[in-house]
Amino acid sequence: MKGLAFAFVLSAAVYLTIGMLWGITMGIQEDFTMAPAHAHLNLVGGVLMALFGLYYHAVPAAAATGLAKLHFGLATLGAWVFPTGIAIAQRGPHGVAIIGSFLVLAAMLAFLVMVLRDRA
Repeated sequence: MKGLAFAFVLSAAVYLTIGMLWGITMGIQEDFTMAPAHAHLNLVGGVLMALFGLYYHAVPAAAATGLAKLHFGLATLGAWVFPTGIAIAQRGPHGVAIIGSFLVLAAMLAFLVMVLRDRA
């Protein structure tokens, strides 16, 4: 695996590792206030990034497009901003979570276009 596919899968492994460590820390502290943010980091940063990477590995022509690079940027920003916003929203305003959710939605829409346009 190389290129954009590898970048997505590597990102997934990093985000899942961080998510696991965060979950273990919550368990040790017996404070699960941040469970929604932790879960979204695992889902958006881990599961979705891995799925995207496997798709680009299976369809390398799709990975060579500008839309794929935009997709990676949107997905990465969403993986950072959305869980952070959810964590902030646990005790404060929801604005960052809303922005993050729209970044994740934009990444997903870019992926939908890629799947429809560049089939294996």
